[in-house]
This record gives sequence, C-alpha cells and structure tokens, in this order.
Amino acid sequence: MKHSENLNRREALISMAKGGLGVAAVVGSTGSILSSCKPVGGNAEVAATKKPMLMKVGCQHGGTSKENLEFLARHGVFNMDAGAPKLIKGVGWDLDDSFAMRDACEKYGISLDAYHLPLSSAGIERVSTPNIMLGKSPERDREIEMIQQMISVAGKTGVKTLNYNTTIHVILRTGRTIDPTRGNASYSTWNYEEALARNEPNTIAGEVSIDEVYERITYLLDRLLPVAEEYNVQLANHIADPPAPVGYRGITRWNSPDVFEGIKRFGRLYDSPSHGFNLCLGSTAEGLKDPRTEILPIIKWFGDRKQIFNIHLRNIKGGYNNFQEVYPDNGDLNFAEVIRALRDVGYDGMVMPDHIPQHEDPGSALQGHAFAFGYIKALIEVIGSEA
Repeated sequence: MKHSENLNRREALISMAKGGLGVAAVVGSTGSILSSCKPVGGNAEVAATKKPMLMKVGCQHGGTSKENLEFLARHGVFNMDAGAPKLIKGVGWDLDDSFAMRDACEKYGISLDAYHLPLSSAGIERVSTPNIMLGKSPERDREIEMIQQMISVAGKTGVKTLNYNTTIHVILRTGRTIDPTRGNASYSTWNYEEALARNEPNTIAGEVSIDEVYERITYLLDRLLPVAEEYNVQLANHIADPPAPVGYRGITRWNSPDVFEGIKRFGRLYDSPSHGFNLCLGSTAEGLKDPRTEILPIIKWFGDRKQIFNIHLRNIKGGYNNFQEVYPDNGDLNFAEVIRALRDVGYDGMVMPDHIPQHEDPGSALQGHAFAFGYIKALIEVIGSEA
C-alpha cells in the first residue's frame, strides 16, 4: 500500500470512529480493525488520559559489593534495598558506613532506596530484637531506641524506605516441591494439614492472641512513627508469611485469618505518610482462595490510601493453607493485571523479585534473579506504553 493510501485509510478510520461507528466497520488489507467502542478525541485527549508508569524494578539481595552492583547494572536494575549498614552494638547503624553504601551505589547509577530493619521474618528465637514482639519491658524499650537511631541514619543518608516485619513465627513452610516441567526447579511449599500432623510445640512466646499482637505493634509504632515522620522515612511492614489459622502453634497472626481484613486493620492504625506496607503479593496471595481476582481490590484499597511503599513480586500456585512458590510467569497471579493495577493507583516505588525458586545449578540464585528482573522490566515497559 502506498503512503498516500495509508494516510487516506487512517483518516477514514478516525472519521468513522468520530462518527460513532463502534467495533469495527473497516478491515484493511493488514487485517487490523478499529476496536474501540468510544469516540477517539485525538492524540491530546489520549495523552491526557494515559496513566503514567512510575514504578521501577528493584532488588533486595546481595548488598553493595562491587560484584553485586555490577550484576544489577548489567541487568538494568538501578534501585535497591541494600540490607543494612554496619551495626554499632548497643547504638544502631554506622552513619559513615551508610554514606559509603550510598556512594558505592551511585558509582553505578543505582539509587539506594531502602534498608531492612532488624525486625525480620527469621522468627522470635533468631531476631536480634526479640523483646519487641515478645512484649517484654524494659528490654523492648532499649531495642526501640536503637531502631529510632537507625531511622535517623536512613533519613540522613537519603534512604526513603525501611522494610520490617512484626512477626513471632518464622516463615512457615513444610517442604519443597520439584517441578520437572521447569527443569526440576524446586518450589518452597506450605501445607497446613502436613504442618498440623507434625504436632510442633509453641514458640518461646507461648500463646499470644491477635489483640496482644496488636498491642505490641502499636507500642512499637507509637514510638517509631514520630521519628520516621521527622526524617521523612517510610516504615514498610511485610505481612506475616503465610497467613495461618487462629492459634496455630499458640499464635494468631495480625493478618489472619482473613488476610484482607487483617491488613486493613493494620493500615487503619495510623493516618501517617510514614505508615504503610512492604506489600508482598506472594504472602498476601497465600491467604486468599482465588488469588488472581482477590489481589486486585487489595492493591486498589491500599494504593488509593498511598500505603504501598514497596512491592515483592512473588507468585504462587494454590492459596490459603496449601501453596507452592513458583516463578513469576507460572503461578496463579496474573502479573500483567497486577502491574496495571499498581500503575492505575499511581504506585511509584520498587517492584522486586522475592523467594526465587531453586535448582541444582551453582548459579541458581543469580539465574533466577536475572530471569525475574527481565520479566518485571518487560511488564513495566509494555504496560507503561498502553494508552
């Protein structure tokens, strides 16, 4: 088709669209159709209604070593959670080391966007600040003072987000599942019935009700949020992984048994720009019966409230009480729908891989991350180009 014929055909299509012809009055020699049911108002109108893509791929593994920063830069990852600066025992983080980590990132054009507080998912017996979630005073007050100092170090270094957990149990899993269709990849697996059959004892915390868990959370945040607001730092809480039935091994998790209502309760605790979530989509999906459809209203609810500070893009097969953690492209969540939902609520933070499947190759972790980085970057680019 000649150039002039091409232009005439395009003008005819636009004219028909403006005249109200709906789905497809003309099929050209290329087989394309005008499929919009709405009148087209021209490029200016399309540009005005297009939602901007503000999020970026991120990483939370490997720290600021030369090897890891070069690995990230090679794969187009220019935003990261670097773990944490050196610890000064009894004080908090080393400010000079924090600046050194930021400088190391900047040499590769990488933005140091987040750290992890020593409130992790390692379980109450293993964390360095156990007394906060054990509710023990005055020991927890000293731990909170140290975390307040860490928030100040982050703020002085320009680190925007601090990821943390408020859990008593360790991450709960019952084993691994081999998938021969994905090169014998090994998926971390949780089956509640199998866990019950093991008849494991309570943790050192004993029996803790959900109201007691929330008392300990609010005791912590009442003291952290004013400092976070002063230093313009976001505190991003990761939900307990996985959501579990009431009283499992003595503990009722703060996001259980209804995960959406549970995280709503946490979100409503404070009206503060520093109070929100490291929204792990995998952990959230683990508490849902139909993860693909149920995850989208969760993103919208917290996104509209501007309480999503970080995203863990982790996929699963299954749901509440029975799931496997799989690759981002072969689980029950549709990540094209997820990225589109995040774009629509104006999410502007990092989207990072999390809990990558394993295999026997020595390069397992790096291969898994490289695949996930490319997958996320492609989704962001393609969905960002949508009108």
